[in-house]
Amino acid sequence: MTARILVVDDVPTNVKLLEVRLLAEYFEVVSATNGTDAIRACETGKIDVVLLDVMMPGMDGFEVCRVLKADPATSHIPVVIITALGDVSDRIQGLQAGADDFLTKPVNALQLITRVKSLVRLKMLTDELRLRASTTHDLRMEELLNRTFHSEETLPRVLLIDEQEDSSGAIVEMLDQTMRLDVVADPAEGFARAAEVNYECVLVASSETGSDPLRVCSQLRSLDRTRFLPIILLADAGDEARVMRGLELGINDYLTRPIDELELTARIRTQVRRKRYNDQLRLSVAQTIEMAVTDPLTGLHNRRYLDSHLQTLVDRAIVRKRPLSVMITDLDRFKVINDTYGHLGGDEVLREFARRLRQNVRGMDLACRYGGEEFVVVMPDTDNAAAARVAERIRAEIERMPFEMVSIGKSAPVTISVGVASVNFEGDTVLDIMNRADLALYQAKNSGRNRVVATAA
Repeated sequence: MTARILVVDDVPTNVKLLEVRLLAEYFEVVSATNGTDAIRACETGKIDVVLLDVMMPGMDGFEVCRVLKADPATSHIPVVIITALGDVSDRIQGLQAGADDFLTKPVNALQLITRVKSLVRLKMLTDELRLRASTTHDLRMEELLNRTFHSEETLPRVLLIDEQEDSSGAIVEMLDQTMRLDVVADPAEGFARAAEVNYECVLVASSETGSDPLRVCSQLRSLDRTRFLPIILLADAGDEARVMRGLELGINDYLTRPIDELELTARIRTQVRRKRYNDQLRLSVAQTIEMAVTDPLTGLHNRRYLDSHLQTLVDRAIVRKRPLSVMITDLDRFKVINDTYGHLGGDEVLREFARRLRQNVRGMDLACRYGGEEFVVVMPDTDNAAAARVAERIRAEIERMPFEMVSIGKSAPVTISVGVASVNFEGDTVLDIMNRADLALYQAKNSGRNRVVATAA
């Protein structure tokens, strides 16, 4: 995971310390020594996360945070306030300013990296949603990007999965007045509840019984309905290995015992605020552009959307030196399916293929119906090898089970051929990438079909 991190501190040694730690994790680091420069960098520098010191001459960190959060162009950038101040009032002031997270000096290296990675992951999703909205500027989407979403009116609905009664009782006491909290002791029951109820955050607690709390975290991430549901892990002190593994699985945040009530409440509200923002943005985008840029048969984006959006994705990948891959799939011998089962049966096959395709790509990937029985998937931040693995997984999933055509009471085996190409940073164009992917698809079909061919960038 790569990202551009802005470090704001007027003390050069503090900047250097954070820079060394971030560079070791392959983040790109830029710095500013005052609030004015920090705001300018966020407005013009494609910043992914801001690490913001409080004590600075002139404009302090709280004021910088307020300015960034008040501007629709920068309000979605996560801000982590780093302070030597430890009073509760300082944290409250930071929350009121709109901070997404807090770190206290001296900064713990594990906390720094895990917090940054979690916020980068969320920022990537928000960026993709905003970019998809801006792509449709001709459909009057500008007002959507400039909206400030107000999401503090209702109490967050939270699920706590904790096998220890004394532990869960303490959490209930902390959150009783600020959250709509449900408590479940059994992890399997908790997973089922999370899938059925529209929770806005799930707290998963480690247990002394030996059961693995990360199992339910993994299950939540594997289910479509809960894939973007914020998860906070409540871990024991010294359980750093479990925390790191949880972050790899996609948990959003963690707290270690003993748990501070103010910090727990703040971190839940941070996750809920961002989820509500993304949910509203996603819903607004879907409602506004559905008819113009969605294929009515499969529900995927259509070629019109791909043609306008792919250029932006490629430009962004080249500027940021981030990988991007394109996958073109073609249903093998689809004309035979149409001739045998009629267009009604063929339409059902296309719809089912689109459903399986959606299940096997990430939310940030762009899946489109290119035309007829051809489909395209654009995968940001995915190199050629990883894209080839995804393509092979999709190919195997399509072949694994016959396609049911319920309307005519028939089923038929279906296979696909897939071509994969990745961006080449040396003067590559959208046409170049699509041509390479198309050539790889042609090679796959010429080599016997039902296979993946990935060309080198």
